[in-house]
Amino acid sequence: MIVRNLGDIRKTDRNVRSDGWASARLLLKDDGMGFSFHVTTLFAGSELKMHYQNHLEAVLVLKGTGTIEDLATGEVHALRPGVMYALDDHDRHIVRPETDILTACVFNPPVTGREVHDESGAYPADPELAREPVAAD
Repeated sequence: MIVRNLGDIRKTDRNVRSDGWASARLLLKDDGMGFSFHVTTLFAGSELKMHYQNHLEAVLVLKGTGTIEDLATGEVHALRPGVMYALDDHDRHIVRPETDILTACVFNPPVTGREVHDESGAYPADPELAREPVAAD
């Protein structure tokens, strides 16, 4: 059994901050759950362009308001408490928090805890999860 306190996590290196967001990573790859679980705050006034090419993510909005734009379709969805969105097709998107938005997020495959978004808005692939090339006979 794993039991962790959000307040304690926020005082450790599992609390990762970057431009426009802070993420308390309660479960990581090393915990062996097959997914990672984060409590993330998206800061008001930021524009967060992301494209998780190597991960699937589900997000539940707990507090705050804003929008998420699907860059493939141009659709814009309101974000408010109780709204969940799932990036089930490695969707390119922009989140625009009107207020600080508190979320609970799940990533598959799990992140290691050291990731930050690269220039494309993605987390890098975990090299340990990459498949070895198959040798041709």
